[in-house]
Amino acid sequence: MNPFTFSGSPTPGPAPHEWEAAPPQLAVLCLSGSLGGLELNSLKFAGWMQERGWRVTFFAPPATPLAMWAEDWFVPLETLAVRRGLAMPLMAWALKAQLERLNIDVLVVTQNKDLPVATLVKTLLGGRLRIIYQQHMQLGRPKRSPVHTLRFGLLDAWLTPLPGLAREVAHLTRLDTAKLHLVPLGLPLEQFAPPTHTPFAARQELGLPQDVRLLGILGRLDAGKGQHFVIDALHHLRQQYGYDAHLVIMGEPTRNEGDAYLRQIQRQVARLGLQNQVHFRGFQANPAVFYHAIDVFVMASENETYGMVTLEALASGVPVVGAAAGGTSELVAHNQTGLLYLPGDVAACARAIGRTFAEPAATHERVERARLARWHYSHHRQCALTEDVIRAVATAPAATARATQRRPLSVNAAFAPAVAK
Repeated sequence: MNPFTFSGSPTPGPAPHEWEAAPPQLAVLCLSGSLGGLELNSLKFAGWMQERGWRVTFFAPPATPLAMWAEDWFVPLETLAVRRGLAMPLMAWALKAQLERLNIDVLVVTQNKDLPVATLVKTLLGGRLRIIYQQHMQLGRPKRSPVHTLRFGLLDAWLTPLPGLAREVAHLTRLDTAKLHLVPLGLPLEQFAPPTHTPFAARQELGLPQDVRLLGILGRLDAGKGQHFVIDALHHLRQQYGYDAHLVIMGEPTRNEGDAYLRQIQRQVARLGLQNQVHFRGFQANPAVFYHAIDVFVMASENETYGMVTLEALASGVPVVGAAAGGTSELVAHNQTGLLYLPGDVAACARAIGRTFAEPAATHERVERARLARWHYSHHRQCALTEDVIRAVATAPAATARATQRRPLSVNAAFAPAVAK
């Protein structure tokens, strides 16, 4: 039995000029020293809200890639020195002073480990601050302790990007589910479709071979992303099916974590004799050229919470083959918008890739169905749904840590078919 109920329909949120009084002053907090999907999505969201007319300030640690990108993208930036553990109250006092100076009304927090400082600041401000948590990662384990319950009780809204994650939050926390809103993370569709490059031009720009079938995987170089798995799948595809296929791996090691994994997969490539078939390319802020260069995108992560790269590939019109795990199994409908394989099964992955080559008509139909569904993940839609939540929390009494009766989850009716199964 489905524990969720649905009400309402997605409506555009209020543009700032529609507020009777001055619109809330927004801030986005992401105190990460890395530069990955979560960090870039957080910064992009701040930029998109700024483009829509909101007064937005982005908070990041000083001298980090995230702070540098914020300045390059002209997003108003405040830096905050990160202090964890016993020194965290000092960081809270500093953040409180900054929020007061900037008259911030609503704080969007995008990283779970930043919630302790955000909720402490709300307490220091007497509850006046509204906090919206924009979830990017799975919970992983139950968070029903008194500390978590108190912390989550101080949130005014929790935005979760997928129905499966909404169920996880309802099951693993004591959050009042009336505060839980389904808001998919978005992407600028116009950046990926229509194509900005022909396949020939894209491969030429990236220095890739022209007359081969080209697989692609994009993301930071990390065992959890599965680059080693895709190398094995490429080898299997070439050995068992005879395809003259190549692979481009785009990404770089996580900052400050060394290059041990990169060296590991380079040795794997040499061991399999694929030095001329596997091509390494570094991180690019605009990945559209990557998608326009490849023939098949492979999502190999078995623990991907959401998978923006999967959405980017679908929006670009690239056939997608992905592990049937995590958010990938919700973003990709097997045999409808892409192909899935059992996690860890190299042969099954190679067979799915082979199907995209051997069944061009069916592959084309899957790509077209993905194109029709891509509007669900527009960044305009993400911002509009978030504006709806901002309007609700800005006009409601501030959240407190008092225990409240759990109520049914209310999410947008457009996603009801995805949840009510």
